[in-house]
Amino acid sequence: MQPIDLNKRIDTLDYLRGFALLGIILVNIPGLLWIEAPKRPIDIAYHHILMLFVEGKFFTIFSFLFGVGFYIFIARAYAKNEKAFLLFIRRIILLFLIGLVHAFFHPGEALTVYAIFGLLALPFYKVRKEINLTIGLILLAITAYYGIKIAMPLPLILLGLAAGQYRIFENLNVKRKKIIVFTIMMFFISIGGLLYQWNYVPSSLIDFNSLSEEEFAEHITNIKQFSLIGLQFSPFVSAFYVGLIILLLQLPFFKFVLSPLKGYGRMALTNYLGQTALILFVGHAFQLIGNISYIQSLWICLGIYIIQLLFSRLWLKFFQFGPFEWLWRMGTYWTVPSMFKSSREF
Repeated sequence: MQPIDLNKRIDTLDYLRGFALLGIILVNIPGLLWIEAPKRPIDIAYHHILMLFVEGKFFTIFSFLFGVGFYIFIARAYAKNEKAFLLFIRRIILLFLIGLVHAFFHPGEALTVYAIFGLLALPFYKVRKEINLTIGLILLAITAYYGIKIAMPLPLILLGLAAGQYRIFENLNVKRKKIIVFTIMMFFISIGGLLYQWNYVPSSLIDFNSLSEEEFAEHITNIKQFSLIGLQFSPFVSAFYVGLIILLLQLPFFKFVLSPLKGYGRMALTNYLGQTALILFVGHAFQLIGNISYIQSLWICLGIYIIQLLFSRLWLKFFQFGPFEWLWRMGTYWTVPSMFKSSREF
């Protein structure tokens, strides 16, 4: 299997990683700041928006992209006559260790999950792309249908691996018509799924004391179904998001508008860890833990977006890698890579 261009970074993947990070923080912040269940109408409405359009959608994209990156890393290592599997195992071990430390501050963190499933997916690199695609789709259908969120990254990683094998992200401008058709299909399936999910939206304001046992049971069922259906259709919504971003990037205006996402995604590990650090710093510094509402958490996220997007852009103006990306690379190759860009690149 020939690698995707050895020396050219695939910018589209960085944009998509950056986009995924925007959604991940929205889902993570309630748990980190111990935000109570929404009670005010505005908080309930915002919570419903998160459940419909964000929950389960952005970690799906990130898991898929991890699989694509997994393929690119090993393919390029093989092309350079390096010990690809050994390097990848070192890389995964380091990711797992970083995740373990991160878990002390963020119990719901994903790096350890990616490391474990990335290691399990390693043998599939030498499996035919058709088989990886089939296994990935079957496992994703099973895990999504039964709402086994913790297991979904494995099939998504396999699908990302298959996408790398099929060279999906090469010459995207040539594949524009196919991407349009795919995105439209995902759009209509997503709309159908969201409408179906909305049928089970829990009642916003309800007097539990006035409910009969049957009504209370129905309310609990609606809550569970609302969440489950959202997870079941999350791969379709995520696929629509990915297709839409890819199409927008083909247009100069939107590529310019979305350009901050490129640096944000290129420093995905640093920014993912940084999200946790900034949320906890703000939470402790201003005594917000357990004392803010859902909608108030949105303003914190917007502030963190601004800080991290500006920091990423400024950092990458002078350096080749994000801080944690540099450490990760150093631990993978057992060498000290040059951090600074050459004068030619300024």
